[in-house]
Amino acid sequence: MEDQTRQRQASPEVQARIRASFERQGLMRHLGARIVHIASGCVRIVLPSRPEVTQQHGYIHAGATSAIADSAGGYAALTLSPENTSVLTVEYKINLLEPAVGDHIEAVGTVLKSGRTLSVCQLQVFGVQDGHRSLVATGQQTLMFVKERGEQPEIQR
Repeated sequence: MEDQTRQRQASPEVQARIRASFERQGLMRHLGARIVHIASGCVRIVLPSRPEVTQQHGYIHAGATSAIADSAGGYAALTLSPENTSVLTVEYKINLLEPAVGDHIEAVGTVLKSGRTLSVCQLQVFGVQDGHRSLVATGQQTLMFVKERGEQPEIQR
C-alpha cells in the first residue's frame, strides 16, 4: 500500500472528471462513501462505519464492501482511460478475508494492466480502527472502456 501513496497524482483534469462522475453515483452517495485519493492508476474510497451499512452481526455489510471496491477499481481504470471514454465493470471477484470492522473501511483500486479495450484491477479493502489497518477483502476486476455519448456511454454490441 505504501508504494501506491507515492504514485504520480492524476492531473487536475482527470481528478475533476473522476470527482464529477463519482458525484453522479447514487449508491456511493447513499452509502456515504467518498474518494480520498486519486493517482494515476490508483484510487482510494472511504466508507464510514454506521448502522445503515452493517449487517445483522454489526459488521460492515459485504455488499457495501464490494460496492466501494468495485468503484475504486473502476475509477482507477478511468484515470488511465482515453479521453471521451468511460468504464463499465465486466466482472469482478472478491474474497472476504475477515469481518469488516472499524471506524471506516477503505477500498483501494489499482490498475494491473490497461489495454485498448479492457483494464484489469486489483481490489483491496481495509478495515481501519484508530489508525490501524487490517485487510478485510481482496479481489480482481475486469473493466471495459466505452465511448461516452452525452450522459450515457455508448456500448458496442
